[in-house]
Amino acid sequence: MIDQSGLTPKQIFKTWWPLAVSWFLMALELPALSAIVARLPDPKINLAAYGGIVFPLALIIEAPIIMLLAASTALSKDWKSYKKIRRFMHTTSAVLTGLHILVISTPVYFFVVEKLIGSPEEIIMPARLGLTIMIPWTWSIAYRRFNQGVLIRLGHSTIVGKGTFVRLSANLIVLVIGYQIGTIPGIVVATTAVAVGVMGEAVYIGIKVKPVINTQLIPLPEIKPELSKKVFLRYYIPLALTSLITLLSQPLVSSALSRMPRALDSLAIWPVISGLLFIFRSVGIAYNEVVLTLIDKPNSYSNLRKYALLLVSLTTGLLLLITVTPLSTIWFKYISALPSSLISLANTALWFSLLIPGANAIQSWYQGIILHSGKTRGIPEAVVIFLVVTIITYIIGIYLISLPGLYIGVLGFSLGMVSQAAWLKFRSRNALNLIQAKRELNAEL
Repeated sequence: MIDQSGLTPKQIFKTWWPLAVSWFLMALELPALSAIVARLPDPKINLAAYGGIVFPLALIIEAPIIMLLAASTALSKDWKSYKKIRRFMHTTSAVLTGLHILVISTPVYFFVVEKLIGSPEEIIMPARLGLTIMIPWTWSIAYRRFNQGVLIRLGHSTIVGKGTFVRLSANLIVLVIGYQIGTIPGIVVATTAVAVGVMGEAVYIGIKVKPVINTQLIPLPEIKPELSKKVFLRYYIPLALTSLITLLSQPLVSSALSRMPRALDSLAIWPVISGLLFIFRSVGIAYNEVVLTLIDKPNSYSNLRKYALLLVSLTTGLLLLITVTPLSTIWFKYISALPSSLISLANTALWFSLLIPGANAIQSWYQGIILHSGKTRGIPEAVVIFLVVTIITYIIGIYLISLPGLYIGVLGFSLGMVSQAAWLKFRSRNALNLIQAKRELNAEL
C-alpha cells in the first residue's frame, strides 16, 4: 500500500481551491436560472420545460464533445496535434449542431418528448422554443473546452476560472434584463442566458488562447510519432462513450418523473433541487483533477485520502444542516421563488439526496486514481452501473410505489451515485498497485 503521510493538506488545498471555485461558479448558473424563471409568468410550466426537456436534450446532443477538455489537455503536445484535434472539434460540432436543428425542426422532436420522455403536453411547445434558442450551445461548448485543455496543459489554468466568471456574468446580465422586463416567457429568458453565457465564455477563451498558441504551442518540437487519427480515436471514443452514458441520466430522470404521480410538480422542482445539489457536488467534482495531479508525488496517498474524506464530511454535513433547518425553506421560497404549493415537496426530497455530495467526492478520489493509471475501463463500467441502479429504482417507483415522482427521482439518483462510487473503489485496486509498482521502479532507478 501507499498509506504514508507526506504531501501536506496545504499543498492539496492550493491545488484544489482554484478548480473548486471554477466548478462552484458553474454550479451557480442553474440556481440563478431557476430563481429568475420562478419569478416570471407561468413558473411551473417554464421550469418544467427547461429542466424536463431543454437541458437534458441539450446535454445529450453535446455529449460526444464534452470530453474534449481531457483530450486536448492530454494530446495537444505540438502544433500539428492541435490542428488535428481542432479539425475533429469543428467537424463533430457541425454534425451535432445539424442534429440539434434536425431534432427541433422535424417530427423527431415530438417522438422524443412525447413517446420516449413522455413529457406533459403543456411543456412541449415552450421547450421546443427553448431548444431553438440553444442551437449555438454545442459548438460553443466544444470550442471552449478544446481550448481550455491547451491552456491547462501550458500552465494557464487560472484563465479557465476567469472564463467561468465571464460566463456567469453574461448569464446574470441576461437574467436581470429578462426579470426587469417581466413579460418575456421564462423559458426564453433562461435559454437566452445560457446561450449568451457559453458564447461569451467561448469568445473569451478564444482571445486568451491565441497568444499562448503563438508563444508556447507553435514553438514546441514536433512529437514522434505524430498523433494519428487512429491513436486519437482510440483515446477519445471511450471518453465520449462515458460522457454519453452519463448524460443519458438526464432525459432518463425526465422520462421517469413524467410517468409518476405529481409529474408536472416534480419536473418543475427538479432543476431547482438539482441546482442546489450541484453546488454541494461541485467541490467534490473538482477533486478529480487534484488526485490526478498529485497522486504520483512521494507519500501522497494518505493525505489525499484524508482530504477526500474531509470533503465528504463537509458537503454532507452542510447539506444535512440545510435539510433539518428552515434554511431549506428559505432557499426554495425566497431564493428559488418556488410556488408555495411546491415547497413542502422540495423540502422532503432533500432527505433522499443526503448521500449525493459525499458520493461525488468519493467518485473523484477513486476516478483520479484510475485515470492516473491509464487503465480507464473501470470508469465507463461504473457509469453503466449508475444507470442500471437508477433505472431499476425508477421502474420500481413507476410500477410498485405511489410516492411523488420527485422523491423516487432523487432517491434513484442517490443510489446510483453510491453504487458508482462503490464500483470505482473496487476497480481502483489494480490502479493503486500499478501506481505503487511504478513508484518502486522509479525509486530503484
